[in-house]
Amino acid sequence: MSPLRPVPSGSPGEPPRCALGICDGSGWIELEDNTAAPCECRQAKIARAASRGMGTGVPKRFRGVSFDRNPISDMDPHLLRSVRDYVRDVDASLDAGRGLWLAGDVGTGKTSLAMLVSLAAEKAGRSVAIYPVTRLLAEIKDTYDSQNGGSYMSLFRRLCAVDLLHLDDLGAERRTDWVLEQLYSVVNERWQDERSIVITTNTLNLDELREQIGARTVSRLLEICGEPLPIMGEDLRLKSAG
Repeated sequence: MSPLRPVPSGSPGEPPRCALGICDGSGWIELEDNTAAPCECRQAKIARAASRGMGTGVPKRFRGVSFDRNPISDMDPHLLRSVRDYVRDVDASLDAGRGLWLAGDVGTGKTSLAMLVSLAAEKAGRSVAIYPVTRLLAEIKDTYDSQNGGSYMSLFRRLCAVDLLHLDDLGAERRTDWVLEQLYSVVNERWQDERSIVITTNTLNLDELREQIGARTVSRLLEICGEPLPIMGEDLRLKSAG
């Protein structure tokens, strides 16, 4: 194959906009025979484009989360070690399809930790979709009820294609056969494709979760995320209000 060189574009001296520093940011590399080949950054661009408009994004309240700020700075250092390791090399974590499961009492900082992971993935240029589970189910139901098969499949494909799917408050939704089917479909597809999920739940009790979201879904999540990381303690929101 002919040697590759970046496709020229932009003003002279303009720095590369490619996340890998290979192409000029267009996602294509010119070959010497005047054809072009896709740059390695192109798939990431496609995934990020597919995730635009999905979920909530990182809400304003959590944009400043950090290991050095409350509530995270006051958490158990042993617990934080696992999350630090994940974030330190977030690309490798996502490429391997590894996830995180944060579980424990209301108001203990689970969501802050999960948002920190999603922020790290965003800053690494990876595609992220963040959903409170009740909102995810509402969006699926909107397409489901409209009987617009194309719209439903488009949403489903995008949910399954993003680098990181962040599901907040899993298990808080009302249990129905339809809910069980939707959750299993998304989780199972990501499990098959070895794609990462970060989840928060208000319980560590796996038997309760199996009853609430289905044994098959819990089994897949355990394979993706490993055992839940316990985040225990008092409700920090009530403490702050007091």
